[in-house]
Amino acid sequence: MHLDATLIAQLIVFLLLAAFTAKFVWPPITRALDERAQKIADGLAAADRAKAELASANQEVERELARSHQESAQRLHEAERRALAMIEEARHKAEETAEGIVAQARAEAEQQLVKARETLRDQVAALAVKGAEAILRREVDERAHAELLAQLKAEL
Repeated sequence: MHLDATLIAQLIVFLLLAAFTAKFVWPPITRALDERAQKIADGLAAADRAKAELASANQEVERELARSHQESAQRLHEAERRALAMIEEARHKAEETAEGIVAQARAEAEQQLVKARETLRDQVAALAVKGAEAILRREVDERAHAELLAQLKAEL
């Protein structure tokens, strides 16, 4: 065979192969590449949207955290205020109870003092009667009176 005929035959086969490839092989490949490029573009767009949503969610979380910190600080302040009020109320009740106990103790002490004075008066009266009785039984003598008074002092 001739070199020219081989070259022409190869050229015809090449052109038929190129036409076949362009007609049947190349369109599915380009379509697959286009679909893949579209999926990648969609994925990148979804990633960008997700980033934006994540940033938005982070901002919302930060706002919620700040609000919850503020609320917890407010609740803590309220609890402290209530605790102080309860302590103050307990202090007032304790003071009132203490005042009542002191007043009751003073009243009891006063009653015991009155009772002791009564008892002492009764004893002094009995001793005075006893002393007067002893004086009246004896003769009137200064020395005897002094002895009786000393004896009465000793008994007191």
